[in-house]
Order: sequence, then structure tokens, then C-alpha cells
Amino acid sequence: MKKVLVVCALLLVSFGLLFAAGGNETSTTAPALDAPVDRSQQLVIYSNSASAGRADWLTQRAAKEGFNVTIVDLGGAELANRLIAEKNNSLCDLVYGLNSLEYEKLKKEGLLLKYTPVWANEVDKALGDPEGYYHPIVVQPLVLMYKSDLADAPKDWTDLTDPKYKGAYNIFRLTGGTAKTILSSILVRYADPKGEYGISAEGWEVARKYIQNAYVENGQDYIGELISGVRPMSMMWGSGVIQNQQQRNYKFGIMSPAIGVPYVVEQVCIISKTKKAALALDFANWFGSKELQAEWSAKFGSIPAQPAALAQASDDIKAFMGKIHPQTIDWALVAANVDKWVEKVELEFMK
Repeated sequence: MKKVLVVCALLLVSFGLLFAAGGNETSTTAPALDAPVDRSQQLVIYSNSASAGRADWLTQRAAKEGFNVTIVDLGGAELANRLIAEKNNSLCDLVYGLNSLEYEKLKKEGLLLKYTPVWANEVDKALGDPEGYYHPIVVQPLVLMYKSDLADAPKDWTDLTDPKYKGAYNIFRLTGGTAKTILSSILVRYADPKGEYGISAEGWEVARKYIQNAYVENGQDYIGELISGVRPMSMMWGSGVIQNQQQRNYKFGIMSPAIGVPYVVEQVCIISKTKKAALALDFANWFGSKELQAEWSAKFGSIPAQPAALAQASDDIKAFMGKIHPQTIDWALVAANVDKWVEKVELEFMK
């Protein structure tokens, strides 16, 4: 387990350091909590990790601590774009769930507040922002899960380019971080400085077949379809695998490519335009604590960045993490090109 997090940390620290020299100087620092804050004030939270009951549970659990939170559930890219659009009239106070790619965009826009939660020294700093604009809460491996008795299951994402898999696997929309990161994890294998947006012609052909063989999730019960065999495969984030196994009383097959799977780290930040910075910091202190993250993990199968919470993780989580390992990804290449990659795929490959 420690080895997994260390490798993940090394992947992310190189990405974080890439941006460290260019930190946004217009952002300010959250005030210290020298006195109790009024937790009854409304705190607006945007998150791409609020589905499957997470928003309701967190709203109710926070209320027990006196917090009055409103959680807005958005896809990763949509969330970042909305914050940028609202830059001069911010409605959001705090964000949790995005990964470094999206947070770096927000930081460059001057939308993040530098802060230090009380648990900052309890987590591996290499997993978060070296400058302190966002801090890690959950590690999320991104995988393909499939019907447990599926014959001839793929061994890698690139196998899905085979015509025999057409329509047999579900992917999410590219407005979300999961689909975008998995697409990136495929494209970076075909890096070519002379290719279009840094990718070789072969890589773009693989991406085309992967996208056009897929079924794009459209609000249906894709987990039920997977179990029944209607569409026996789907992409999923780590905690989603664990949560759905518990809720459906079903053990999924997990694809484990030799090259590894992409890992992302969910982070929490405070929006620089908030007028409730002290309240947002108070919430971040509570939400990222080892006690709450242990509860979050037990309820939703998340893989905590908090070592003390991770030690209390379920056997399901430990078994899941034992099946996979992280893919080495050139995050600098991804950060520089991901928006162009997504635009090309949406315009040219998606029908």
C-alpha cells in the first residue's frame, strides 16, 4: 500500500513542481482561525465527487457539526469552466474532488486561496500542491471494471480498439475528469513531438477506435447493464468500484494493464473570491481530518490520502489496491495538451 502511494506521489510531485515557479501572485492566503466561526452561515461547495449519495451524506454529516452546506454536483471540466466563468461574481466558497490538472487552471486564473489545513503535515505533501493552494484527500485509481464471468475480457485499454468490443463498454463524457484522464493515459503512450498536439498518427488512430467502439453513458443504469451483461464493461474510479460492489453485493472483474492504470488525487481548495474564507478553512479542517476521511472511506469506498484513515480501510479496498499499480504518465505533456486532445476527439471522433 505504501509503495502504491509513494509511486503516485512521485508522479504528482513532478507535475506539481512544473507549475511551482509560476504560482499566481494575485491569490491571497486564508486567515488563521483565531476565534470560532459561525458555522450556521451557508457554505457553497462545488464538487465532481458528489454523486451516488455523497452530497446528501456529507450535507447531513456536516450539519451534525453545525455546518450549513450546499453542494453543487458538476463534472470536472464543467466545474473548472464554471468557476472561471463566475470569476467576477463567484458563487462558490470551496471545492473538493478535482485533480491537479483542473486545479492548476484555477490557480493560474487567481481563483485559489493559499491555506494550511490543520492536517497538512499528516498527509504526503508530494500528493498536493507545493505552494499550498490545494491539499489531498482521496487517491483514485481509474480502471475498467467488467462482469465477473466475462469471457475474453480485455487486458488493456488499447485492446478495446478490436471490433469485437464495439458497444460492449461504457465510457463517461469527456466533460468529466475520469474520461479525460483515461483518454490521456492512452494518448501519452504515443507521444511524438512532431505529431498533432504531441501525439503520433498511430496514437490518434487508437484513440479514434477506442472512442467509436464505446458507448457514451447517457443517464442509464450502466452498473445494472454491466451486471446483466447488456453492456458488460465500464470505466470507473476506485471508490466507485468499492461502493458499487457493496451496494450491489457483486464482485466486479478489474482490468489490470501491464503498463498500469492512471491515478489521480482528489484535492480540496478554497476559492479566492469567497467572503467566507474562515468558514471554508474551518470546513476543510474538519473534512480532511483522519476521522472524517475514515468515515468517508467506510461509507463510499474511497481510498484516503490520510495514512491514519487508510490504515482503517476495508478489506475490499486493500484487495482492490492489490490488483493494480499506477501508470507512469508525462503529466507535463497532458497539462499542455489535454484541452486540445479533448476538442479534437469531440469534433472528429464522437458521433
